[in-house]
Amino acid sequence: MIAIIDYGAGNLGNVKRAFDYLNIRAEIVSTPAHLSGAKGAVLPGVGAFASGMAGLKKRNLVTPLKEFVREGHPFLGICLGMQLLFEGSFEDLEAEGLGIFSGRCRKFSPREVIKVPHMGWNSLAFNKEDKLIRDLPDSYLYFVHSFYVPIKKEILLASCQYGDNKFMAAVKKNNIWGFQPHPEKSGSTGLKILANFAEVVKRC
Repeated sequence: MIAIIDYGAGNLGNVKRAFDYLNIRAEIVSTPAHLSGAKGAVLPGVGAFASGMAGLKKRNLVTPLKEFVREGHPFLGICLGMQLLFEGSFEDLEAEGLGIFSGRCRKFSPREVIKVPHMGWNSLAFNKEDKLIRDLPDSYLYFVHSFYVPIKKEILLASCQYGDNKFMAAVKKNNIWGFQPHPEKSGSTGLKILANFAEVVKRC
């Protein structure tokens, strides 16, 4: 079973429907006990960084989530869920992230991009081969975000160019993946990413 972690952020239903469409068993969970029974997990979400972390803390999910990752279970962060994997965000300097990756999220500068937020379809430039991006029909995915993670080569899976700004669109380290765009809203390409993730979970 793949756990879709409910911490009060939006977009859970879209992720669940995407897995249902693929006939993959995935359940929305909001307690440490339900998370511990999963083979893989997805941390989706849209919204503010601080409220996202507050939601995880309120449900006592921060430590269990970190333990789940340390145990080697496949883990996928989407949009805000990817950003929360980092140490923090300039959106709210007082809000500490999960700290699984080093670095902080930054806001797009109007001097560098067309408009904020970055909303719509954009192509990804993949940095290396990986199980989650195997056999994709194309490289276009759907984005909705005002904050981004600067390039960190050691975890970079894919980058994206938006205006004069190049940022991390996907990250990977060991059993952890993060995608800034929304696979669940990205047609056949996004569905293939989720199917590939499910295949990784199945083989664990």
